[in-house]
Amino acid sequence: MGVEIERKFLVDKKRWQKIKPTEGLFIAQGYLHNSKDKTVRVRTKGEKGFLTIKGATDGISRTEFEYVIPKKEAEELLRTFCPKRIEKTRYLVEHEGKTWEVDEFDFPNSGLILAEVELNSVEEQIALPEWVTEDVSDNPAYFNSNIL
Repeated sequence: MGVEIERKFLVDKKRWQKIKPTEGLFIAQGYLHNSKDKTVRVRTKGEKGFLTIKGATDGISRTEFEYVIPKKEAEELLRTFCPKRIEKTRYLVEHEGKTWEVDEFDFPNSGLILAEVELNSVEEQIALPEWVTEDVSDNPAYFNSNIL
């Protein structure tokens, strides 16, 4: 069983612009199922497709299973079963031994920028970059499945 342990933060736009990488990866995603207990997501990221199943959130962790699928099938699933979707650009930033995923949302919530970092345990302490602000890890309003 896979377990995802991550923290999520809002990003200060002015500070982010100073260190923002020049290249990001476009992501389109939608949800085949979205409930408090589980989500089933389909996503295209670059030239790949993904099907992801996540369990209920418990603090900053939850079960997660992710499978690579053909991009064309992911696109068809998005068109056929996901009338609402998220479009964003993801940037990877290294900071103090951790890879941060910074998502700039194009649709919906254009202008929203969220940063996530995966942890090895719920107790792991990390150094925060100067461009992150409020910790929204346990705020359901910032779960991608609720941003739709």
